[in-house]
Amino acid sequence: MTQLKAVNQQFVLGEEAIQILSGAIHYFRVVPEYWEDRLLKLKACGLNTVETYIPWNWHEPDEGRFNFSGMADIEAFITLAGKLGLHVIVRPSPYICAEWEFGGLPAWLLQDPHMQLRCLDPKFLKKVDAYYDELIPRLVPLLSTNGGPIIAVQIENEYGSYGNDTAYLQYLQEALIARGVDVLLFTSDGPTDGMLQGGTVPGVTATVNFGSRPSEAFAKLREYRSEDPLMCMEYWNGWFDHWMKPHHTRDSEDAASVFAEMLALGASVNFYMFHGGTNFGFYNGANYHDKYEPTITSYDYDAPLSECGDVTTKYEAVRQVIAKHQGVELGDLPALPDPVRKKAYGTVSMTSYADLLENLPVLASSEKHRTPVPMELLGQNYGFIVYSTKISGPRQGESLHLQEVHDRAQVFLDGVYQGTVERWNNAPISLDIPAAGAKLDIVVENMGRVNYGPRLKDYKGITEGVRMNNQFLYDWSISCLPMDHLEAVPFGPLPAPNAGRKDRPAFYKGEFHVEDRMDTFVRLDGWVKGVVWINGFNLGRYWEQGPQATLYLPGPLLKKGSNEIIVFELHHTDKASIELVDKPDLG
Repeated sequence: MTQLKAVNQQFVLGEEAIQILSGAIHYFRVVPEYWEDRLLKLKACGLNTVETYIPWNWHEPDEGRFNFSGMADIEAFITLAGKLGLHVIVRPSPYICAEWEFGGLPAWLLQDPHMQLRCLDPKFLKKVDAYYDELIPRLVPLLSTNGGPIIAVQIENEYGSYGNDTAYLQYLQEALIARGVDVLLFTSDGPTDGMLQGGTVPGVTATVNFGSRPSEAFAKLREYRSEDPLMCMEYWNGWFDHWMKPHHTRDSEDAASVFAEMLALGASVNFYMFHGGTNFGFYNGANYHDKYEPTITSYDYDAPLSECGDVTTKYEAVRQVIAKHQGVELGDLPALPDPVRKKAYGTVSMTSYADLLENLPVLASSEKHRTPVPMELLGQNYGFIVYSTKISGPRQGESLHLQEVHDRAQVFLDGVYQGTVERWNNAPISLDIPAAGAKLDIVVENMGRVNYGPRLKDYKGITEGVRMNNQFLYDWSISCLPMDHLEAVPFGPLPAPNAGRKDRPAFYKGEFHVEDRMDTFVRLDGWVKGVVWINGFNLGRYWEQGPQATLYLPGPLLKKGSNEIIVFELHHTDKASIELVDKPDLG
């Protein structure tokens, strides 16, 4: 039996002291065909451990329906890491943050408005227990105490940044132990008094998260844990991006020098991230400090390995620090795998088209409600939702107010676009209603639930009501569009340019031929905002606001021969074609 223990300010694995040199790779952000490539590159950098979160919503997308296959095959990922000679640290929720949708919590929890999240609420704990009953037995055979590679398991995540219900943390500790987890348990928090007081558990190893000034951070940890080993569980060597803001980068030498400083202190380190990957589909999260800020599709993170798995200057700088620390030559470290091949497949023209509002009865069944209802209360987790009603007339110059729209709404009057209302710019829209009245359609996009902080309960759609001036509008027809399957989209011929369809959401479809399946990048110059699917796989969102200007398309998602691409454009494009290029553009 091999067990990691915290003894006299150091980690001991079996009988040997170990300095954990770890990097975060999230299996759920990387296609399985590339897991081995990314793990081998982590090992070639000189690291001995890989760390991953486990997002609850990835594995239980609907209550009672579990998924542990394909990109959700956590057992295969951990087994592979062990086969390659790596230790594994897992952080199995229930909350993970990670700039991931709802911090990994499943959206269906919000169907009960009275449930309190991340605390000792019996209703919440009942759902956690049901999830753990499925998840933890899959991990137990992979623990180091059973001959597997998992050496440590986290309790919750940065809980001191959210609450101080330490009884809840102890409940999770006991829940893991009762299900057979007998490896080292730990917590991770920011290095402040409040966070360490609220987020740690007596007798459980505490670690801290930061991006700079390690001596200060570790000194604060020492005030609370004099005998625990020093470990930075999240070394923020890069950062993530929000839409409408610049792309983040961090100087490679600066990141490497802070890492070297931690090694000199004898600390263990986990790079967050070592390889960021991609927020495929609708799984990007959002932050809310002064306002709502959704995270982009790319999770490149300016990490040592880029979004598409390329070695960066930061990788080389970190590798040199490790070699020097270990007293070896770079050539003595494991060899790097060959770079993954990339190709510019060129222009792909869209040949088919389907207008969303025109085809709404085919794409979704509608429900009647007196007031607008958030999507969660209708059993919908992700995607789009359409609210429709009739407004009486005549009315001249009245203001349409969407009260607490989450997150971005396009307004149509008798099918004609009137304007967009955004959560962060919730200005009313002036409407003129003819004497005969008019049909009002509101298309709302869920742009990702808040993943961090006190605003986690983030209902989507229109969350309070719709008003003309101060008069609330009642009697609504609501259509849910999760867009998890697109087979029902009734594609027809592409309309002529400028055929009176400006700013009407629509699907576009095209095909392209592939002989060699290589990585490529979807460039959407001339498009405004929307989502891209390749062979039915949701690559994620694009938006002309940037910073991201390309979507990463991993080669394994392509098929030899004909490949289908679908673009759901919320506004319009003057050229119904996209480019497949061989270089990313993150702004």
